[in-house]
Amino acid sequence: MQEIIFVINESIDGGFEGEALGLSIFTEGDSWEALKKNIIEAVSCHFDDDIQRIVRMHFVKDEVLTA
Repeated sequence: MQEIIFVINESIDGGFEGEALGLSIFTEGDSWEALKKNIIEAVSCHFDDDIQRIVRMHFVKDEVLTA
């Protein structure tokens, strides 16, 4: 099975954005559940076959602190 890794970031406008590493797949969702649904749909649309793939969602949260 092929594994696809999505890097997930919080959107400036609210919600989440997901981008696949090494593939031109990008999607977003207003909630975590909506994002998961949209990722599955985007992967299915990108690959026009019936091969199942593993999708790993890697959430990245950047914070800037002053000390």
